[in-house]
Amino acid sequence: MACNIGKADRILRVVFGIALIVAGFIISGTTGIIMGIVGLVLLITGLIGNCPAYSLFHINTCGIKRT
Repeated sequence: MACNIGKADRILRVVFGIALIVAGFIISGTTGIIMGIVGLVLLITGLIGNCPAYSLFHINTCGIKRT
């Protein structure tokens, strides 16, 4: 998988991902579960540097040219 997430985008994803996971544990019910899942997705995509949605829409904030 090629990198398609830039440094600032990755940092924001990791920070918001962790925040949503923590909020998901604090908030009970369906809302907490959804927040936790969204936070987990943000955390994983931030850590691996690739977002499937970005690939689908041909978005690249990484700054590295793909060939």
